[in-house]
Amino acid sequence: MQITPAQRLEYAFIAAWLLVMIALPIALWTVGDAVFAPGITIAALFQASAVFYILQRQWGLRRALLTLGIVAVTTWAAEFIGSKTGFPFGDYFYTDRLQPQIGGVPLLIPVAWFMLLPPAWVMAQMIVGEKRRTLARQAAFVLVSAAALTAWDLFLDPQMVARGFWVWEQPSGYFGIPWVNYFGWLLTASIVTILARPARLSIMPLALIYGLVWFLQSIGQAVFWGQPGPAFFGCLAMGGIMVLAYVQQKRRNA
Repeated sequence: MQITPAQRLEYAFIAAWLLVMIALPIALWTVGDAVFAPGITIAALFQASAVFYILQRQWGLRRALLTLGIVAVTTWAAEFIGSKTGFPFGDYFYTDRLQPQIGGVPLLIPVAWFMLLPPAWVMAQMIVGEKRRTLARQAAFVLVSAAALTAWDLFLDPQMVARGFWVWEQPSGYFGIPWVNYFGWLLTASIVTILARPARLSIMPLALIYGLVWFLQSIGQAVFWGQPGPAFFGCLAMGGIMVLAYVQQKRRNA
């Protein structure tokens, strides 16, 4: 199969993101902890750029921009409300380590939501199916999308808290992360998906991005970041989503 120039650019963005992620542990050893925040910021921007470029190729620029706007505004609002009121994530606050910020919420946070939501939509599409004409199938797509994204936070939250990017007022539950936080992720991801109303997406390369996040987080958190517990459970959760997606897609195509 011949790869078009546009597809090459998609994979170039993905390769740039991978190179930053691979270089980050080396930079930490050689430069020190100060490089972590700018490192993950650059990696997130490359990953988000790859996802945006993929969306605009498949949906067109207007819809891709609208989706980016919906995700950015909705997730920033959820994080702003959450950090001020405790709903829906629990009582927490952001430190000043991630800059710039608006209303005490780092602008990197909406970028992080955006960079994995479309890959989560692809996982849900593979599990539920492309045709979502009934209310039950639409609801299933929303819930599976939210679960596919929330599985990532089993890696993310313990790692970012350990790095001092945000602080929980009453550490508890899952490696110091209150269980209500995961309800907040499910709720927020569901609302964003309902508002964005994602159309059909090609499986690749968004499924590849989901798989690479799973692989990098599993290895990185277990080996480099010294958090084998979150690495194990995050690996099981995201890995389980991918296995289910593969099985359902294979069964559908049989």
